[in-house]
Amino acid sequence: MAKRITINTIAERAGVSRGTVDRVLNGRPHVKPEIAERVLRTMRELGYAPPRAEQADALGLSRSAAELPPCRLGVLLTSESGYLRQELLRGVQDAQDFLRDFNVEFLVQKCETELPEEAVERLEVLAGQGVNGIAVCAKDHAAIVHKINELREKGVVFVTMNTDLTGCDRLCFIGQDLIRSGRVAGELMAKYLRPEDSLLIAIGNPEFNAHRLRLQGFCERLYERGFAGRHIQIIETYNDYTLSYQKVRDALERTPSIHGIYMANHSVSGCVEAVRDMEKTGQVHIVSHDLTDSTRRLLESGEIDFTIAQNIHRQSYLALLTLRDYVQRHTLPHDQIDTPIEILCAENM
Repeated sequence: MAKRITINTIAERAGVSRGTVDRVLNGRPHVKPEIAERVLRTMRELGYAPPRAEQADALGLSRSAAELPPCRLGVLLTSESGYLRQELLRGVQDAQDFLRDFNVEFLVQKCETELPEEAVERLEVLAGQGVNGIAVCAKDHAAIVHKINELREKGVVFVTMNTDLTGCDRLCFIGQDLIRSGRVAGELMAKYLRPEDSLLIAIGNPEFNAHRLRLQGFCERLYERGFAGRHIQIIETYNDYTLSYQKVRDALERTPSIHGIYMANHSVSGCVEAVRDMEKTGQVHIVSHDLTDSTRRLLESGEIDFTIAQNIHRQSYLALLTLRDYVQRHTLPHDQIDTPIEILCAENM
């Protein structure tokens, strides 16, 4: 695979000219540091082996795939099923396909419950199977963090993806800037409502760092725009359709003045169904996250106004490539690797 990667391939992937790649490869001047780093990162991601050994040594790249040490990587996934798990697994599969010729083995553990004890047990299983590193998507619980830090002391390295873990000794977090993502949602909502309007916020699970940070960013932006906390209600729906439907409907019955709903979870269809049954379609503006099949349909029908997409597939893909680079090439990543914030409506899906 590595032999088929050309300078033109690298230039196209990195968004630079062929000449820029040549200058980086040969250590020539007049390349901005951030551009050079992007080119090198692309070379690492593509598994590019320079034609001369001295180039590989100078740039910290492997001379060939055959020279790479064996690498066994684990993946721990939360019990949340549906879109999140589907996209994370798609990224894992693509990483596995990409690294097929680079002496990398993948082991996946999927939690079936939300009990932190299960996540701890599955981390122990992966460690017992001799993994060098683990990509983790799990709720922010002290027992899980403790086990990760314990395994880190034993030489296992970690990357968190999609949602981070507080106090976790990990190489990096790969995902959206979650506070900024929440602030974007707050700005969108503020364009529809007046500060005196009532607003409902639905988060999935407060034990997930991603949900908490989205909520933080959303509220920060609303307060900056003059909204008062007394007009805001917060419910927890644990990404459950029935619970989302019932809690949203209860809130609309209790507070008819609600004109906006922020869905910081995946149960958007339950929310929309409640709005329909209360005959408030078109009167209540809805902002959500992620482009699932259901949010796509609801955007097209006009029943939600915006969704803020994140590339979950790329999060798991990059998490595994980052672990592989660290284990095989001793490349230390940045503390956080952000995936883009994309605002989608009916007109630009």
